Amino acid sequence: MEKHSRPNKLPVALGVEEEFFLVDPESRDLFADPDPRIFEFCAGNCGPHGVTREFLRSQIETGTHVSTSVSGLRKALLETRRTVIEGAELYGAAVMAASMHPFAAWQKQEITQRVRYEQFEQTFQDTVRRSALSGMHIHAGFADADTRVRIMTAMRRYLPLFHALSGSSPFAEGRETGFKSWRLTLMGGLPRTGMPPVLDNYAQFERIVTQYRQRDFIRDGSELWWDMRPSHAYPTLEMRVCDVCTRLEDALAIAALYICLIRFLVRLEKDGVITDEPPAEIIAEDRWIAQRYGVFSHFGGFGCGRTDIGDCLAGLVEDLAADAVELGCEAELRHTLAIVRDGTGADRQLDLYRLCRLGGDSHDRALRRVVDAVLEETRDGVAG
Repeated sequence: MEKHSRPNKLPVALGVEEEFFLVDPESRDLFADPDPRIFEFCAGNCGPHGVTREFLRSQIETGTHVSTSVSGLRKALLETRRTVIEGAELYGAAVMAASMHPFAAWQKQEITQRVRYEQFEQTFQDTVRRSALSGMHIHAGFADADTRVRIMTAMRRYLPLFHALSGSSPFAEGRETGFKSWRLTLMGGLPRTGMPPVLDNYAQFERIVTQYRQRDFIRDGSELWWDMRPSHAYPTLEMRVCDVCTRLEDALAIAALYICLIRFLVRLEKDGVITDEPPAEIIAEDRWIAQRYGVFSHFGGFGCGRTDIGDCLAGLVEDLAADAVELGCEAELRHTLAIVRDGTGADRQLDLYRLCRLGGDSHDRALRRVVDAVLEETRDGVAG
């Protein structure tokens, strides 16, 4: 690889939003209407972080305070996850860190009573009712708005890689979907989802938002649900493509990869050597491949032919080594290689389900054991 300018002290702000499910420990199904004291407890005990309701009553969302390092983000994620687990367990629920529940029926879910959510239901009908989905959104604050938009464009080719590392939704309504992430397939039924367009500056993004608003399609930029976007609420670049990681270490590794890659791309842009991205059609194909195969993907956007995800990631980790040193997150960055080697939450769910079936468990019993494993893994190393 060519030598480029040494990583500088680019100021970085990090924050992560995670959406979790609240599960009935007895039935292992989702609580359609969990005890409201869970939310009251979390709101009153989250410290500098945020905890809110989501579209479904069975969901709870956390948002960390701003961190200036990956080590700070580790502490913040421990605190937010611990608060939610403590509040849920205090009032008879368990917390699931996965992007879909293995067998819950969307028809049984109840929508949170907020005007905005009720309007979404009226507008989008079953496309949003079926969306019993949770995601992880990573915010990175850096540079100015124009630079963030250009880095968003340069990031497009890497979004399938991030998605593949996070997959945790292989089941839907008691079925093996054949995908490592079924979440993005369901998300695709909504408008304004998928890859962001190629943009050169923030003014171009604002023009898109203005055109949508003039036609009364959206209220503001928060209703552009792209895989990555300039945040409406914060001066950040928000990556939204990832499933929720069951393991905290996996979430931290993906955040480390994200911020290291941002610093690397900012440096390449400064040197004028950011390479042309592959055609949008190839990136879209890679995105589908990541949904389907996860850490067994072979991508087309990293060379002339198909490239194994392990080779793509190993080369990228090597390129980002200097940035990881500057950020103090070498171990977290290298953990991404362990995700490819050992599998994602989706892989562990599928492996356990198949082992249980081979061992004589019924389909329903095997799925309940998958839920138990995800609940335990969510709690492992986090709860007091």
